[in-house]
Amino acid sequence: MVRILLSFRLLFPFCIALLVFLTSCAGPERKPSRLPGHPAPYKIGKRWYRPMKHSRGFQQRGMASWYGKKFHGRKTSNGEIYNMYAMTGAHKTLPLGTYIRVHNLRNGKKAVIRINDRGPFIRGRIVDLSYTAAKKIGLVGPGTAPVKIVALGVPQETVSRKEPKRTFVPVNYYVGDFVVQVGAFKERVNAIKLKNKLAPTYKDVHIATYESMQGTFYRVRVARCTTLDEARRYEKMLERDGFPDAIVVAR
Repeated sequence: MVRILLSFRLLFPFCIALLVFLTSCAGPERKPSRLPGHPAPYKIGKRWYRPMKHSRGFQQRGMASWYGKKFHGRKTSNGEIYNMYAMTGAHKTLPLGTYIRVHNLRNGKKAVIRINDRGPFIRGRIVDLSYTAAKKIGLVGPGTAPVKIVALGVPQETVSRKEPKRTFVPVNYYVGDFVVQVGAFKERVNAIKLKNKLAPTYKDVHIATYESMQGTFYRVRVARCTTLDEARRYEKMLERDGFPDAIVVAR
């Protein structure tokens, strides 16, 4: 009995240290540092995602799902209105505007879609398809299926002697339509307060309404930039002025 108590006393400090270590590891995930030439990361729940600089050579295997009527008519991540009958989809990190080929590994059916939204944020799923795209590859009935996706880039029309030919080039994430999001609120009055606070100092301060499964959010955004570098300068300025959650968003 004495030997057991002595062993416990020797092990107790080690157990406490291990508990502290595990607790610190389980804390909230911090905002990732920016990599040169890459878009700013974004946060969903407690997890950060880092969009890719370009889609060149990208391939991925995993589960695909689809989303339809519930989201029809709502805004997507690039500002477009979601159309369940268009050939579009959502991916967590591919540059918005990228065209991809989705290959259903169960039945061999394929479809080309354009990424205009972010998601799916469910473990194990790599892409969400619109209703029409899902129907084309036989995904609507089962709801999910294993797929392989291959990034094609963005379309580029080339003219030949016979007929126009469609090719793809990798997406350039340096040029586009960017804003800096400073905060997001469920109460519009709080968004208005932040907007009024920012307006005397920053350009193009505005509120963007976003509909989600959790309800309506009012996003306070600053600037309208045509290059990623310009948007990043605004982001750093806001961080220096006491807004650490400022983040670049591609519209």
